[in-house]
Amino acid sequence: MRTHRPLAVVTAVAVTALTACGGVHGTPGGSGVRDPYFPKAGNGGYDVTHYDLDLAYDPARHRLTGTATVTARATEDLSAFDLDLKGLDVGAVTVDGRAARFNRAGQELTVRPPNDLDDGDAFRVAVRYSGAPETITDPDGSEEGWLRTDDGALALGQPVGSMAWFPGNHHPSDKATYTITVTVPEGLRAVSNGEPAGERTARGRTTATWRTTEPMASYLATVAVGDWRVTRSRTKDGLPVHTAVDPTQAAASENVLKRIPEVVAWAEDLFGPYPFSSVGAIVDRPTDVGYALETQTRPVFPGAPDTVLLVHELAHQWYGDSVTPKTWRDMWLNEGFATYAEWLWQEDHGGDTAQEIFDALYAGRYFAGTAANEAVWAFPPADPPDAAHLTAAPVYQRGAMVLHKIRQRAGDTAFRALLRGWATDHRHANADTGDFTAYVEKRLPDEDLTEVWEDWLRGDGRPDRP
Repeated sequence: MRTHRPLAVVTAVAVTALTACGGVHGTPGGSGVRDPYFPKAGNGGYDVTHYDLDLAYDPARHRLTGTATVTARATEDLSAFDLDLKGLDVGAVTVDGRAARFNRAGQELTVRPPNDLDDGDAFRVAVRYSGAPETITDPDGSEEGWLRTDDGALALGQPVGSMAWFPGNHHPSDKATYTITVTVPEGLRAVSNGEPAGERTARGRTTATWRTTEPMASYLATVAVGDWRVTRSRTKDGLPVHTAVDPTQAAASENVLKRIPEVVAWAEDLFGPYPFSSVGAIVDRPTDVGYALETQTRPVFPGAPDTVLLVHELAHQWYGDSVTPKTWRDMWLNEGFATYAEWLWQEDHGGDTAQEIFDALYAGRYFAGTAANEAVWAFPPADPPDAAHLTAAPVYQRGAMVLHKIRQRAGDTAFRALLRGWATDHRHANADTGDFTAYVEKRLPDEDLTEVWEDWLRGDGRPDRP
């Protein structure tokens, strides 16, 4: 959700242009996967299985040094392949322990392995890099990448900001597991996704390791460096809960963060078993980040959230984090589901029903201003006009309205089974709008959903209400 909201540096190998040579049987992997909104994001020719990131950050100097070891498998014969990396200086690259030639062009780090890779080959590329990580301004005006904060830094990646702090295949279609180790000055702490795997302090520096054992899209990875108050507990079912809160937000956050187990239990009843091995939150100062984000297992909040925002970001753990879009065109599958989760929470906890919220949106009286109400109908949720509108109202509110129209056709029992089944059948996978419409039609074979798809999901303007 976007709501307004030191390592030793080895001697660099020679940087040379990567050109074909005699005996080459493979071709360079694609520099980008042709996403409709971010065509340069991601890379072709391989699939990443694991990232091992060893980082050190000095906030006073704003300097990041790191070694990223990327384990992958070739999906075609490769003479070269690309990694996404914006800014930062590359000192050396190896492939399977042997020095590799490389060059830079924009956000592309092109690597030529010593020997061509065959389709199906597993390989490991290690990149040593350093520099001042960048803050990226998105087309919608929000900031991501590496955000400097009053006491450290916060790394956020939706949609492409992760390339500002580690090289990788930065598109949601390529998910992987992660080990992230971060060294910071003593007195600060580093928090990331997944589960803690050790923390030690020596010679004025503290090093923490975090492991994510379920697949994660790179835009959901985070590193938060600061003076955190870290708490660890468990739900009644034994699920670990890890929270990191800026001291200035501790008092205001206490009560809502205590509701994490309650929200997870409620969501499991609707959406199925929680898809990850831990849950929690990172609460930073409002001045440090301008929006909440569903970073996997550990959503980030700009100050103390209210319960409805907590529900939204935790619902994303099913819809967006576990079931991840194939392209950024499918953003409504993240935000429409998480917004509808808000409606269901309010309906189940004495607030407005989902039907009442739907009616208010349709009538143009949900938001305080006319412009905000009209913005809901600016474009179809399944077809944002450009990257600047991926986080606009139709993706959220009208996306939720699509789900409510399905609920009206299906009835409550079948609809709740559909919500649960979609999350279960696509657990830890990628899906697009076509997958979703086909799934719904299969689960509701006796319903004609043409109006829902043509008018509400893909149609322009406010549909006529039957």
